[in-house]
Amino acid sequence: MCEAAGDDGGCGADAAPARRRRAPALSHPRPCVKCGQGSAALVIRLGDAFCRGCFREYFVHKFRAMLGKNRVIFPGEKVLLALSGGPASSAMLRQVQEGLSRETAKRLRFVPGLIYVDEGAVRGQSAAQREQSLARMKTLLQATGFPYHLAHLEQALELPASILRPGLGGSGEPGPSYKEAVEGFIQQQRQEGDGDGGTSLPGLGTRDTPAGPPAAPHLPAAAQTQELLRLFEAVETPTAREELLQMLRTHLILQTARTRGYAKVMTGESCTRVAVKLLTNLALGRGAFLAVDTGFVDNRHGDVMVVRPMREYMAKEIVFYNHFFDVPTVIAPPLPTKRREKPSIHRLMERFLLGLQEDFPSTISTVYRTGEKLSPAPAKASSESQRCLLCLCALDIAGEEELALEPTLITEEPEPAGDGAESRAAFIPLLCYSCRLTFKELGPLATLPPYVRAEAQRRIRRAQMKQQSREVPLEEEEPSES
Repeated sequence: MCEAAGDDGGCGADAAPARRRRAPALSHPRPCVKCGQGSAALVIRLGDAFCRGCFREYFVHKFRAMLGKNRVIFPGEKVLLALSGGPASSAMLRQVQEGLSRETAKRLRFVPGLIYVDEGAVRGQSAAQREQSLARMKTLLQATGFPYHLAHLEQALELPASILRPGLGGSGEPGPSYKEAVEGFIQQQRQEGDGDGGTSLPGLGTRDTPAGPPAAPHLPAAAQTQELLRLFEAVETPTAREELLQMLRTHLILQTARTRGYAKVMTGESCTRVAVKLLTNLALGRGAFLAVDTGFVDNRHGDVMVVRPMREYMAKEIVFYNHFFDVPTVIAPPLPTKRREKPSIHRLMERFLLGLQEDFPSTISTVYRTGEKLSPAPAKASSESQRCLLCLCALDIAGEEELALEPTLITEEPEPAGDGAESRAAFIPLLCYSCRLTFKELGPLATLPPYVRAEAQRRIRRAQMKQQSREVPLEEEEPSES
């Protein structure tokens, strides 16, 4: 029988407080761990207390180090910043603004542009609320002095079918190295003889949207909004609705980048968001594509590369930075749902990780570091027939029985209208495992975006023509043999 007293940590001790350890309250402020002089304004991690000045230097250095370490954005390139108005993308915009200012010692050398996609129609906002949000975003975008583009999610229904094909450039011959690009850029600036010592960037003086006071934003036609709402209302589950919204947003941003000549797209996904996305995509059956879905570089589109420079920032760091240095944000409401307990796999995984993070502060960073070890090789496709129609990743169909793909091949009865190209069963071979699960919950084919149906029909007809060309020589050889 144990006779240890509770105060000595024996069996009688209360073990409940050991689950969550709290630092004892200090009567005096903690010093900054970097400069040792100023008082700490926040504690990022256990033992990492920073004053405001040192925290700002730490925040800026992490952003510049991420770009310098990877070296995928070359001098003079046009880079499109995808902004949602949230904390992470707003902090990313502020970093680019400060990196391009004349007071910065080592200025960024790319030419930025901004894009904001209005998703108010599917997020339950009224027309007045959408106009108010658009007016606020337009004011913020104009204040930056960068070229900007305002897009509406309804415009995704008018995208061309070519958006589902990788552009030329990502699979061609390798271009010049980063060092060669920097040397060529400096020589070009010297030849142009700029008055500021050859450090000005071309393209910053031009705008895709006229300058001046922000005009009243106009919304798309009511017919387009109703068509978009019918598409989302036909989706059966909140998880598929989240995936559909992400797909339309990505394709709309990609089309803007292609038509406006942007070589790179920056997104503001934080470390917290990357960790949530990593586990979410794993639950959705996208384990083979985690490296491109969450990595710093996503080059599946060929001519346009997606980069995530904010992926090493915790959500806590971003929130404090925006609060300390007055970074404006515009928060959009989430997708409406009737299931508050379990709205979608995305929300479930987010609650799960954030709940663990409260008791175990290393949870998100551990998940993030685990994803760093993944290779993007499984997502690469060598030909169009091996590429998924929706996500453009490789078709993970090797060994269908082992991967449990066979149940996804069983679909509902074909819809009466249309030929074989319009049947749901004809779409299944064009999709990867995860997209097959999502496709089965997207509703009738008539509600799908027209560009998806057009590209699917083109690929189906092309596959049929290849199959016929293989069978014709066999039929011609039979009479000669007899």
